[in-house]
Amino acid sequence: MKFFNTTGPCHSELHYMLPSEPRLPNVRGLVERGQYFVLHAPRQTGKTTTLNELATALTTEGRYAAIRFSCETGETAGDDAPWAEENVLDAIRDAAQDALPPDCQPPDSWPDSKPGRTLRAGLKEWADRCPRPLVLFFDEIDALRGLTKAESPAGRVITLLRA
Repeated sequence: MKFFNTTGPCHSELHYMLPSEPRLPNVRGLVERGQYFVLHAPRQTGKTTTLNELATALTTEGRYAAIRFSCETGETAGDDAPWAEENVLDAIRDAAQDALPPDCQPPDSWPDSKPGRTLRAGLKEWADRCPRPLVLFFDEIDALRGLTKAESPAGRVITLLRA
């Protein structure tokens, strides 16, 4: 039996909810053009739910490999950027494992790289081997503090941020 959820991301099979994609009518165009965007809104307004639904739709349509993952795992790293990068890459792998087909999965191990460049190197390697363009929704990126705020990755990765 469905119910109203106000305590976290909604799932259409469990919760009463309106379709989320119409709430962001211009996002498809931004994705198609490979542009970045930031989704900023008050707490409990459906940001994570909307990004989950959009990532699922983009992946299901077969043109993109899209995931939403949380950067909160890097919050405890403080100024230890290499540790934050590892935590964020682990969150990416976990999200991809649950959401993407086998041919779109990230590499089994992330490449060795200089500290502060690991995230970029890992995403580049993944983008180079993935048959589809990657669309990454960095959820809770504002959880990263100090030196852990990483540069945006480049290449075939469409990085979409949610603060």
